[in-house]
Amino acid sequence: MITQIAFYLFATVLVLSAAMVVSARNPVHSVLFLILGFFNAAGLFLIAGAEFLAMILVIVYVGAVAVLFLFVVMMLDVNFTQLREGFQRYTPVGAAIGVVLLAELVFTIGRYQLVPALAAAPVPALAGMDNTRALGELIYTHYVFLFQACGLVLLVAMIGAIVLTLRARPTGKRQDVSLQHRRTPQDTLEMMTLSLGDGVTGNGGFLRPHDGYGATSKKDATLKDREQA
Repeated sequence: MITQIAFYLFATVLVLSAAMVVSARNPVHSVLFLILGFFNAAGLFLIAGAEFLAMILVIVYVGAVAVLFLFVVMMLDVNFTQLREGFQRYTPVGAAIGVVLLAELVFTIGRYQLVPALAAAPVPALAGMDNTRALGELIYTHYVFLFQACGLVLLVAMIGAIVLTLRARPTGKRQDVSLQHRRTPQDTLEMMTLSLGDGVTGNGGFLRPHDGYGATSKKDATLKDREQA
């Protein structure tokens, strides 16, 4: 009885938090609801006896992935008001896609049925095979290619996100290796003969780069090359 109450409690909170992830107007709130959903999904895994999946879900997804999402969302300078300007324009398309997905779910659930042999006698657990070992045997043996394909999809998504959010800043200082290689000792080094007790300040001070410190940036280096040409 307590297990059933815990199952319905975790399942209800999980469904509500998943709905809030896609409906919350603030992306920070969406990430927080996502973390809540991960915790409730971990509770469902514990009820099902998959304690390894529950701990992985909390440690990896809540402790790393969701926190990373939260930091990225908070660090991005995104104008959310501008993003929501065309919401009404795409509402009919989104509603049509939602209706199609709902029809597919209803059709799938309506045709769902248990195999008579499995309904009569569930598959017993293998002797000497714990939960973690069974999961590793399933993922890294039978579905290893699908597992690698999922990793490739995540890699492509990460590269795409970096490319889309990368913005070039011409005012920033960047290293120009070719300019550094062309530098000679005479540009930055000056040998001075000083008498005993005589300081550098009285003889003109420390030598500064002839072109200024900004010449190491790519912008100034490009201008210098154009002037020399």
